Amino acid sequence: MKICFFLQRRFAYIGHAMACQIKEISPESEFCALVQSRTSLEFIKNQKDIEYTSIISGEDIYRSLYDVELDQEFLNKFEKEYGLPNLWPYLYIDRVTMHGQFIREYPYDHPTLSHEDMQRCIQVNAKAIIAFLEKEKPHAIVVSVIGTVASALLYHIARKMGIQTINIEFARIGPRIIFSEDDNTFTWVKERFAEIRAGSSSSENGAAKKFIEDFRGHPVPYDAEFMQEAYGPKGRISELRFLSPKKLMKSVPWHLKTLLADIHKKKNRDYIDNFIWWALWDKLLRKMRSIRGFGDLYSKPDMQTKFAYYPLHTDPEVATMRYAPYHTNQQEIIRAIAHALPINMKLYIKEHPSMFGYRPRRYYEEILKIPNVCLISPNVPSGELSRNAAITLTITSTAGWESLLQKKPVVTFGNTFYNDIPGVKFCRSFDELPYIIKEQLEKWKSDDALLIDYASALLEDSVDVDFSQMWNEATPFEVVVKDGGMRDLSRLLLEKVRSRKK
Repeated sequence: MKICFFLQRRFAYIGHAMACQIKEISPESEFCALVQSRTSLEFIKNQKDIEYTSIISGEDIYRSLYDVELDQEFLNKFEKEYGLPNLWPYLYIDRVTMHGQFIREYPYDHPTLSHEDMQRCIQVNAKAIIAFLEKEKPHAIVVSVIGTVASALLYHIARKMGIQTINIEFARIGPRIIFSEDDNTFTWVKERFAEIRAGSSSSENGAAKKFIEDFRGHPVPYDAEFMQEAYGPKGRISELRFLSPKKLMKSVPWHLKTLLADIHKKKNRDYIDNFIWWALWDKLLRKMRSIRGFGDLYSKPDMQTKFAYYPLHTDPEVATMRYAPYHTNQQEIIRAIAHALPINMKLYIKEHPSMFGYRPRRYYEEILKIPNVCLISPNVPSGELSRNAAITLTITSTAGWESLLQKKPVVTFGNTFYNDIPGVKFCRSFDELPYIIKEQLEKWKSDDALLIDYASALLEDSVDVDFSQMWNEATPFEVVVKDGGMRDLSRLLLEKVRSRKK
């Protein structure tokens, strides 16, 4: 049995730890990898834990686009065989290529490649990945995030070749992680949910009931990273704290270290690397926006009035670019929602705490031109808004799942796991939106038995592990590989691969 990991950035350490743990459980297992970023590549090449049968570099593949002629015949043939239905989705998922992100901060938005170079980017990645998969013939591909041209091509080419694709997903019940064979849904959870609905008993029924009861009593995000306390209050005073001696003592050495690292890279720069001078300039602009503040644009939410709730997503992000590629313009979505609501209903818009200071004032001023739209401070907990809203509308936000748990109707604009729960309405066209909202407001009824069954399936098919903390805090490999939760996750992954192995 051979597993291919897509190891990008910090996941390289987590993914490699999983490979090591699987090797201990199943010594006959083999591994190959597509690695993104040079630091991750160096780590994988220098480790002595296991021997990968083959390793290819996403950075080297990307750089080779400048050395080849455009092969239009290959692209035409490839588009017919692997198009979705064309090749643009492979490009639009990549924040660097399409928006210049990572290199610059939002709201910077300029592609890094010309139209012709974008075609060459598809060409060199597709040829390299097809050759890699034909040579290695893995039984499964494991990815954590599909957010680059290379990862999207690896995923879809593998599926077309009949190779099992496994995505690592957050279960949205505390720090729990699940696996899925389709990134548009939770495949194994969906299967188990259907069995439970058909009469199969669940060992997690009691835990599911308790989870829902606890959430309704005290709605908190599934991940501590997203809690309001983690971000802290947003406002002018909080944004001036960087001037404190303690903060300066930390930030100045960090920026100097980053500057030296940036100078040292020279030509060995990843295509996703930012330039330190642009990073400092963008950070200064963001800080100025934050200090200027947005308080005069906020409205105090009236929880007694009838309102709809739309939580803004971070931009640009996989949650919109991959799962709702034709609904990434949030101003357009807000305008469509506002026009589709009953005439007496307000639409409350709340900024994501992590986006505070990134969007310019003109972004909010534009949506506030819509008569029934109110902008709510990011300091107001999302759970409080979803609990009191008449309806929640979102692209793919976890706020939709949290609203269901609080007995509220939900409308989505993208592919998300909770679309599988009966009663959730997936809006594919703005023409349908007024009728969908009307139906949800007038006919929707909460079904606790349904929610308990779905939560039971989530709990059964997930593992309790601090995956997010390990990722965001760059936990050293030596710690990750010894973590008990990670070992349980590796065992579950091995079980999922074996379950489909022919």
